Amino acid sequence: MKPEFYDLQRMLIRAEIAKQLEGGQEFSDDQIREMIDESLSARACSGKLSVALRRRMAEEIFDSIRGLDVLQRILEDEEVTEIMVNGPDRIFVEKHGTLFRWGGQFESMEKLQDVIQQIAAGCNRVVNEASPILDARLEDGSRVNVVLAPVALNGPAVTIRRFPTEGMTLDKLVQLGALSEECAAFLRRLVKSRYNIFISGGTGSGKTTFLNALSQAISESERIITIEDSAELQLAGIENLISLETRNQNVEGCRPVTIRDLIRTSLRMRPSRIIVGEIRGAEISELLTAYNSGHAGSMSTGHANSAQDMLLRMETMLLMALGEMPLEAIRRQIASGIDILIHLGRMRDGNRKVLEIREILGFADGEILTQPLYVFEENTESTREKVCGSLVRKGELIHEEKLAAAGMV
Repeated sequence: MKPEFYDLQRMLIRAEIAKQLEGGQEFSDDQIREMIDESLSARACSGKLSVALRRRMAEEIFDSIRGLDVLQRILEDEEVTEIMVNGPDRIFVEKHGTLFRWGGQFESMEKLQDVIQQIAAGCNRVVNEASPILDARLEDGSRVNVVLAPVALNGPAVTIRRFPTEGMTLDKLVQLGALSEECAAFLRRLVKSRYNIFISGGTGSGKTTFLNALSQAISESERIITIEDSAELQLAGIENLISLETRNQNVEGCRPVTIRDLIRTSLRMRPSRIIVGEIRGAEISELLTAYNSGHAGSMSTGHANSAQDMLLRMETMLLMALGEMPLEAIRRQIASGIDILIHLGRMRDGNRKVLEIREILGFADGEILTQPLYVFEENTESTREKVCGSLVRKGELIHEEKLAAAGMV
């Protein structure tokens, strides 16, 4: 069967089913599948379809009605980590660290717009020409970013970041080669001893996944508050858990609720620890206030090219938030609030690794003092296609007070 004929029949059957659903009556998934099968059987084309093609067409029609159309099949592939839609006919997929163009496409621009509105409605948010940017999540926890015209010049842009169906752990990261067993044991002790930890890295370096893995080392008896733009963290086994999510301003007049608002609110909720998904701006002021006001063991992430670059970005964000505050005071606040900086990177072969772990020693002579504890070093087996190496111990932890207090020394 020619692809053009197959696509035409699929569109005709979908239109037929859509017309039956217009009355406002509620139909179950099973009822819709029955309607699709009946429509397929009644058409003359059914005899030209093999069993496999008929099953495929039925699934594609169902996905276009109840799922996310062509994206549904990609989302069901657990090996896919990222989906990028650049208009209705250009879809790119990342698998095993490799990015390639996917063969399918939306049947029209209108269908892509319908899927976008379906995503927005699913998390009670609005995206349109007046508000063309959307950060949301799917039911499976995948993070979604949408940009529409007039901001997106080449058609709607949809980016979906997938996360493991099971929560990531430090042991799994060791198996994947992201860090060593020695380093994982060291980090586990730091988390249990309530060190304040900040994770930095570039886009796609695995910051959220690593934060989730570190969080698994937290005691089940603690009260944890997570704060995110779009809820992604999967903290298993913690009963006293509060998950907070930001809200954009909408057409009904509801005011936006920012990360900064949520951090302020969380301080009044008696948290043992506060975990902030990502720091991008002025909210770092509230985060450091939390770090310095008895909420030890808190964690967060931020975008940077290195651990040292993350400190410079923090300074810039605090200057923007606090205005005329002296740089020395800002550096003192950072040095007293954060104990450990972990920097992640995505290597040239697509693998994600811990590249550096630094201890914040304090503040002296106008500068934040740090020392490297672990640094990733490539070895002679590395090639252009494959990165080989290991985390090398560079120093011993100086500030062991929290370890001693927790009986971990």
